[in-house]
Amino acid sequence: MQLLEVEHLYKYFPTSGGALHAVDDVSFTLDKGRTLGVVGESGCGKSTLGRAILRLHDPNAGKVLFEGRNILDLSKKEMGKMRMQMQMIFQDPYASLNPRMSISQIIAEPFQIFPELEPDKSKITDRVLELMDVAGLSRRLANSYPHELDGGRRQRIGIARALAVNPKFIVCDEPVSALDVSIQAQVLNLLQDLQVQNGLAYMFITHDLSVVKHISNEIMVMYLGQVVEKAPTKDLFSETLHPYTQALLSAIPRPSIHQKREKIILQGEVSNPIDPKPGCRFAKRCPYATEKCKTTDPVLTEYKPQHFVACHRVAKQMNTSERSTV
Repeated sequence: MQLLEVEHLYKYFPTSGGALHAVDDVSFTLDKGRTLGVVGESGCGKSTLGRAILRLHDPNAGKVLFEGRNILDLSKKEMGKMRMQMQMIFQDPYASLNPRMSISQIIAEPFQIFPELEPDKSKITDRVLELMDVAGLSRRLANSYPHELDGGRRQRIGIARALAVNPKFIVCDEPVSALDVSIQAQVLNLLQDLQVQNGLAYMFITHDLSVVKHISNEIMVMYLGQVVEKAPTKDLFSETLHPYTQALLSAIPRPSIHQKREKIILQGEVSNPIDPKPGCRFAKRCPYATEKCKTTDPVLTEYKPQHFVACHRVAKQMNTSERSTV
């Protein structure tokens, strides 16, 4: 069942030198109970995309259809109610928590913003303790403050707070990037368990391909605000088509010294995202770039079922393959 549909979303930021193209013509769909992983290096627009979908940044153009309703057309009051359905777990669990509020106060805050969630105020404390149990937080920490806890527990507070409003969709903005590996596994397993129990849909933003492979049903690769490849997780790892995605995968460490993988070291400068010129934005770093790549925008095209790529080289290879088959 389709829950979210993003159509041709744009988000630009004005600068003294022009418009910074943070999100440039991004489209995708997400079904209930599924996870879309969004990957790419720092500055590619992953977090801005997540915030634009939730209208923490108002997009310049496009549509965000949530259960068939375009949330970009909603008034401020209507959008406030919609936030009960759409939540976010922020990247930095310390910066996103109020240091002057105790853990119980932080988790209880949504009930003050949305009184209809728990009309019986006497039961709010019980509900907070239930959410702490769900997020794996010991009840004895209810009166503690964020600075007294480690990163893993702080991230669990953010998860408990997001779950308080019973959302259907959560943007997870690198929720485990600052955590130790053992704590990462705990948080990822918790998110997956909650997804199964509540039918949640996740947009999971990360730069760690090992993590996104573990949790995602589908992966979308971004480069300088644009989608360069999108495919089911298994297909993306078994048959990577875009040169940028190939370079990302080559950087994943192998668990065995007997397994060797040739690392692809990208050369050249990153293109300027401020009023970019026509052409593939990866062309300056791509070892296969031609003159056409430098002057003509590649189109995101479905070459295999559910496998989309924006690359002139792949298009040429696929056309050659089709002609030889015929």
